[in-house]
Amino acid sequence: MTEQSLSVSEAIRNRRSIKLFNGQPVDQEDLMNIIDTAVWAPNHGNRQPWRLVVSIGTAMDSLMSVIRDFAVPNWKELTEEEINKKMLKFTTPGAYAFVIVPQDVRQKERYEDFAAASGFIQNMQLLAWDLGIGACWKTPNWLDNPKFREALGVKPEERIISMLQFGYFDDIPKEKPRKSAEEIVTFFK
Repeated sequence: MTEQSLSVSEAIRNRRSIKLFNGQPVDQEDLMNIIDTAVWAPNHGNRQPWRLVVSIGTAMDSLMSVIRDFAVPNWKELTEEEINKKMLKFTTPGAYAFVIVPQDVRQKERYEDFAAASGFIQNMQLLAWDLGIGACWKTPNWLDNPKFREALGVKPEERIISMLQFGYFDDIPKEKPRKSAEEIVTFFK
């Protein structure tokens, strides 16, 4: 892992969700270092309510077969060219991380765990960006499919909250406007 080259402010303002990856693989050591640092996200009671299922390197072929079954349910009726076109947004990232959290029956803890895991995910995205690795947080509806959950080894009392794609890219998407502090802040009187 390289030394930090961006300030926190630069990383937050300049990070973009990358949706067009160039197919270059992500180094496993880089991804593990990103995760090792991202776990320092604030979390209630230091519960660290996350676990990940990661796919990188040669395991990507197996993951693509599983994703294909859910993302392109009629794939058996299509030509190889049609399948490849529909799968392009899944096959070009260089690594995947599925973030899984417990579904605590206590509402307060469940919300706290989701919020903490969201901070953890943001940390991963910022750390990846600092290394020149793009990321995109996706939540396709098939993440909750029982057969997909089974393929990933997700337990009944858990929920997949993110399919994070990581990879290298050739173009940085344009900045999209954000609301200003004046637009979202009401001062208590």
